[in-house]
Amino acid sequence: MPKRVDHEERRAQITEALVRVAARQGLHAVGMRDVAAEAGVSLRLVQYYFETKEKLLLHGLQWLTTGLSSRIADRVRAAGEAPGPRAVIEAVLLESLPTDEESRAFHLVHTAYAVLAVTDEALAAQPFIDGPDAAEDVLADQLERAREAGLTPPGLDVRTEAISLLALSAGLGTSVLVGQRPPEAATAILRHHLDRLFPNGS
Repeated sequence: MPKRVDHEERRAQITEALVRVAARQGLHAVGMRDVAAEAGVSLRLVQYYFETKEKLLLHGLQWLTTGLSSRIADRVRAAGEAPGPRAVIEAVLLESLPTDEESRAFHLVHTAYAVLAVTDEALAAQPFIDGPDAAEDVLADQLERAREAGLTPPGLDVRTEAISLLALSAGLGTSVLVGQRPPEAATAILRHHLDRLFPNGS
Protein backbone atom coordinates (compact mmCIF):
# COMPACT_ATOMS: atom_id res chain seq x y z
CA MET A 1 0.00 0.00 0.00
CA PRO A 2 1.23 3.51 -0.71
CA LYS A 3 2.35 5.47 2.36
CA ARG A 4 -0.32 7.80 3.76
CA VAL A 5 0.81 11.44 3.59
CA ASP A 6 0.15 13.72 6.59
CA HIS A 7 -0.53 16.98 4.77
CA GLU A 8 -0.31 19.17 7.86
CA GLU A 9 3.03 17.62 8.74
CA ARG A 10 4.27 18.25 5.20
CA ARG A 11 3.11 21.88 5.30
CA ALA A 12 4.87 22.33 8.64
CA GLN A 13 8.05 20.81 7.20
CA ILE A 14 8.05 23.28 4.34
CA THR A 15 7.19 26.24 6.56
CA GLU A 16 9.97 25.42 9.01
CA ALA A 17 12.36 25.29 6.05
CA LEU A 18 11.16 28.75 4.97
CA VAL A 19 11.96 30.17 8.41
CA ARG A 20 15.43 28.58 8.48
CA VAL A 21 16.32 29.92 5.03
CA ALA A 22 14.90 33.36 5.83
CA ALA A 23 16.92 33.50 9.06
CA ARG A 24 20.12 32.78 7.10
CA GLN A 25 19.56 34.73 3.89
CA GLY A 26 16.95 37.34 4.73
CA LEU A 27 13.29 37.08 3.84
CA HIS A 28 13.58 39.22 0.70
CA ALA A 29 16.09 36.78 -0.81
CA VAL A 30 14.08 33.59 -0.24
CA GLY A 31 12.76 31.75 -3.29
CA MET A 32 10.52 28.70 -3.42
CA ARG A 33 13.37 26.68 -4.88
CA ASP A 34 15.52 27.57 -1.85
CA VAL A 35 12.75 26.43 0.49
CA ALA A 36 12.30 23.16 -1.42
CA ALA A 37 16.02 22.41 -1.18
CA GLU A 38 16.07 23.20 2.56
CA ALA A 39 13.03 20.99 3.19
CA GLY A 40 14.44 18.16 1.07
CA VAL A 41 11.43 18.10 -1.23
CA SER A 42 10.76 19.00 -4.85
CA LEU A 43 9.85 22.49 -6.01
CA ARG A 44 6.67 21.00 -7.43
CA LEU A 45 5.67 19.78 -3.95
CA VAL A 46 6.16 23.24 -2.45
CA GLN A 47 4.01 24.67 -5.26
CA TYR A 48 1.40 21.97 -4.66
CA TYR A 49 0.94 23.01 -1.05
CA PHE A 50 1.34 26.78 -1.38
CA GLU A 51 0.94 27.58 -5.11
CA THR A 52 2.78 30.92 -4.92
CA LYS A 53 5.58 32.51 -2.91
CA GLU A 54 3.08 35.04 -1.57
CA LYS A 55 0.90 32.28 -0.08
CA LEU A 56 3.97 30.59 1.37
CA LEU A 57 5.07 33.83 3.02
CA LEU A 58 1.62 34.49 4.46
CA HIS A 59 1.48 30.99 5.90
CA GLY A 60 4.96 31.47 7.34
CA LEU A 61 3.82 34.60 9.18
CA GLN A 62 0.86 32.75 10.69
CA TRP A 63 3.15 29.89 11.70
CA LEU A 64 5.54 32.28 13.49
CA THR A 65 2.70 33.90 15.44
CA THR A 66 1.24 30.55 16.49
CA GLY A 67 4.65 29.31 17.54
CA LEU A 68 5.31 32.35 19.72
CA SER A 69 1.97 31.94 21.50
CA SER A 70 2.74 28.28 22.12
CA ARG A 71 6.18 29.02 23.59
CA ILE A 72 4.72 31.69 25.90
CA ALA A 73 2.11 29.19 27.09
CA ASP A 74 4.90 26.67 27.79
CA ARG A 75 6.75 29.25 29.88
CA VAL A 76 3.62 30.07 31.88
CA ARG A 77 2.99 26.36 32.56
CA ALA A 78 6.61 25.93 33.63
CA ALA A 79 6.11 28.70 36.21
CA GLY A 80 3.84 26.43 38.27
CA GLU A 81 0.25 25.37 38.74
CA ALA A 82 -1.08 28.83 39.61
CA PRO A 83 1.52 31.41 38.52
CA GLY A 84 1.14 34.93 39.88
CA PRO A 85 0.95 38.09 37.77
CA ARG A 86 4.70 38.65 37.77
CA ALA A 87 5.41 35.11 36.54
CA VAL A 88 2.96 35.50 33.66
CA ILE A 89 4.35 38.90 32.68
CA GLU A 90 7.91 37.60 32.88
CA ALA A 91 7.00 34.66 30.64
CA VAL A 92 5.64 37.00 27.95
CA LEU A 93 8.61 39.36 28.12
CA LEU A 94 11.36 36.75 28.24
CA GLU A 95 9.93 34.89 25.26
CA SER A 96 10.22 38.20 23.41
CA LEU A 97 14.02 38.04 23.72
CA PRO A 98 16.20 36.12 21.21
CA THR A 99 17.98 33.94 23.76
CA ASP A 100 18.47 30.73 21.76
CA GLU A 101 18.58 29.53 18.16
CA GLU A 102 14.81 29.10 17.83
CA SER A 103 13.85 32.46 19.31
CA ARG A 104 16.63 34.21 17.41
CA ALA A 105 15.30 32.82 14.12
CA PHE A 106 11.79 33.91 15.09
CA HIS A 107 12.85 37.49 15.82
CA LEU A 108 15.00 37.82 12.73
CA VAL A 109 12.30 36.57 10.42
CA HIS A 110 9.38 38.33 12.10
CA THR A 111 11.27 41.63 11.95
CA ALA A 112 11.92 40.99 8.26
CA TYR A 113 8.19 40.43 7.70
CA ALA A 114 7.40 43.76 9.34
CA VAL A 115 9.92 45.60 7.17
CA LEU A 116 8.74 43.86 4.00
CA ALA A 117 5.13 44.73 4.82
CA VAL A 118 5.96 48.41 4.39
CA THR A 119 6.23 47.88 0.62
CA ASP A 120 4.33 44.61 0.05
CA GLU A 121 0.57 45.13 -0.17
CA ALA A 122 -0.34 41.52 0.61
CA LEU A 123 1.78 41.47 3.73
CA ALA A 124 0.70 44.98 4.69
CA ALA A 125 -2.88 43.71 4.81
CA GLN A 126 -1.95 41.27 7.57
CA PRO A 127 -2.89 42.25 11.12
CA PHE A 128 0.64 42.85 12.39
CA ILE A 129 -0.58 44.76 15.43
CA ASP A 130 -3.08 42.11 16.57
CA GLY A 131 -0.36 40.16 18.37
CA PRO A 132 1.20 43.16 20.13
CA ASP A 133 -2.27 44.43 21.06
CA ALA A 134 -3.14 41.05 22.58
CA ALA A 135 0.15 40.99 24.53
CA GLU A 136 -0.54 44.50 25.79
CA ASP A 137 -3.97 43.40 27.04
CA VAL A 138 -2.48 40.37 28.81
CA LEU A 139 0.14 42.46 30.59
CA ALA A 140 -2.38 45.16 31.54
CA ASP A 141 -4.76 42.52 32.95
CA GLN A 142 -1.98 40.90 34.99
CA LEU A 143 -0.81 44.27 36.31
CA GLU A 144 -4.39 45.09 37.30
CA ARG A 145 -4.56 41.79 39.22
CA ALA A 146 -1.29 42.66 40.92
CA ARG A 147 -2.47 46.16 41.80
CA GLU A 148 -5.70 44.83 43.33
CA ALA A 149 -3.66 42.34 45.38
CA GLY A 150 -1.37 45.09 46.67
CA LEU A 151 1.68 43.70 44.88
CA THR A 152 2.49 46.90 42.99
CA PRO A 153 2.80 50.55 44.03
CA PRO A 154 -0.57 52.27 44.52
CA GLY A 155 -1.88 54.36 41.65
CA LEU A 156 -0.03 52.32 39.03
CA ASP A 157 -1.18 53.12 35.47
CA VAL A 158 -1.43 49.52 34.26
CA ARG A 159 -1.93 50.33 30.57
CA THR A 160 1.06 52.68 30.41
CA GLU A 161 3.25 50.18 32.27
CA ALA A 162 2.17 47.35 29.93
CA ILE A 163 3.07 49.44 26.87
CA SER A 164 6.38 50.45 28.44
CA LEU A 165 7.34 46.87 29.28
CA LEU A 166 6.62 45.64 25.75
CA ALA A 167 8.57 48.55 24.24
CA LEU A 168 11.48 47.81 26.58
CA SER A 169 11.40 44.13 25.65
CA ALA A 170 11.30 44.88 21.92
CA GLY A 171 14.23 47.29 22.19
CA LEU A 172 16.27 44.86 24.23
CA GLY A 173 15.51 42.10 21.72
CA THR A 174 16.89 44.23 18.90
CA SER A 175 19.98 45.05 20.93
CA VAL A 176 20.63 41.31 21.40
CA LEU A 177 20.09 40.59 17.70
CA VAL A 178 22.65 43.20 16.61
CA GLY A 179 25.19 42.14 19.25
CA GLN A 180 24.97 45.23 21.43
CA ARG A 181 24.50 43.12 24.57
CA PRO A 182 24.23 39.41 25.43
CA PRO A 183 20.87 37.78 26.21
CA GLU A 184 21.80 37.49 29.90
CA ALA A 185 22.20 41.25 30.20
CA ALA A 186 18.86 41.90 28.48
CA THR A 187 17.16 39.40 30.80
CA ALA A 188 18.69 41.08 33.85
CA ILE A 189 17.42 44.50 32.71
CA LEU A 190 13.88 43.17 32.25
CA ARG A 191 13.93 41.58 35.71
CA HIS A 192 15.27 44.82 37.20
CA HIS A 193 12.22 46.66 35.89
CA LEU A 194 9.90 43.94 37.15
CA ASP A 195 11.51 44.21 40.60
CA ARG A 196 10.60 47.90 40.53
CA LEU A 197 6.99 47.12 39.60
CA PHE A 198 6.64 44.30 42.12
CA PRO A 199 8.32 45.51 45.31
CA ASN A 200 5.79 43.60 47.42
CA GLY A 201 6.18 40.15 45.84
CA SER A 202 4.86 38.27 42.83
